[in-house]
Amino acid sequence: MFSSRLPLKTMIELCRVLRHYLKSGLSVVDVFKQQAKRGPSVLRPIASRITDAVESGEALEDALKQEAAYFPPLFVSLASVGEHTGMLPEIFHELEQYYARQLALRRDFVARIAWPVIQFVLATLVLALVIFILGILGSTTPAGKPFDPLGLGLLGPSGAVIFLGVIYGFLALLFAAYWLTRRLFGGRPDIDRLVLNLPAIGPCLRALALGRFCLALQLTHESGMSVRRALRLSLRATGNKAFVAAIPLAEGTVASGEEIAQALERTGLFPDEFLRIVEVAEASGRLTEEMKRQGDHYHEEAGRRLAALTAVAGYGIWALIGLFIILAIFKMYSSVLGIYDNIGI
Repeated sequence: MFSSRLPLKTMIELCRVLRHYLKSGLSVVDVFKQQAKRGPSVLRPIASRITDAVESGEALEDALKQEAAYFPPLFVSLASVGEHTGMLPEIFHELEQYYARQLALRRDFVARIAWPVIQFVLATLVLALVIFILGILGSTTPAGKPFDPLGLGLLGPSGAVIFLGVIYGFLALLFAAYWLTRRLFGGRPDIDRLVLNLPAIGPCLRALALGRFCLALQLTHESGMSVRRALRLSLRATGNKAFVAAIPLAEGTVASGEEIAQALERTGLFPDEFLRIVEVAEASGRLTEEMKRQGDHYHEEAGRRLAALTAVAGYGIWALIGLFIILAIFKMYSSVLGIYDNIGI
């Protein structure tokens, strides 16, 4: 939401078209020219600018960097790898599968969180309806005061509107605070590193970042490019500022003669078990195959983490609904007791 990034569906379709046409012998210019005319509407102006840039003599890597606001870092990094190694069809095939998995994860998250959100909305609407009806009926206590069993001092249509305004206004305020925080501090590596260590959400974001890193390292290492450049592109492909900020440290480590495992260990961002796997894979010469397996593992791990995150969010919503109901019951009970006391029962 409020992001200029291309939707996942568009990314999947673009990767599929690129894979198909490049395998058929067409050039990158031909593909983006076709997308500028007949691609998804959101992609057409971007594809047109990329076509103009490549036709004017720019490399695809440079043209994509100019449109980096619309493409994920993983796409930009791996497209540059494919351009330099002649593996563009294979890389777009891997990217197509990756974005398809990401879309499936997103849909699963939305499906899991939908019912708790619906319950929350229904609970607030029911309470607003009670406030509305009591105000319309105009019930009063024996003392002549309006009957307010919820104890909120809200009755009638105006009371219902105020109640809903406070609830959803507060939620809108939280979202605005989150959005403003992302805008002001989202580009800082220390903030991303802090978020990676938060309960529930941190492990999920780390699994997603590691999945991207494994895919990028698999393809860059398979292409035969230098270790320093492979690490740089792979860390950048994570899309996480904490990992991106570790690029100079990782590059400096391998430049001094250390292995990839030692470079990753010095960043302090990778789990110990992952580092041991990389170390063994390097020693046995099976790093590409192992990164493929680890990428699949972290995709599954991200799915489990998202399910756990959804469960936490769902329990939080249910707890909030329960709190509303309990408070309403106690308020009604105390109000009824007050009426009985006033009439001497």
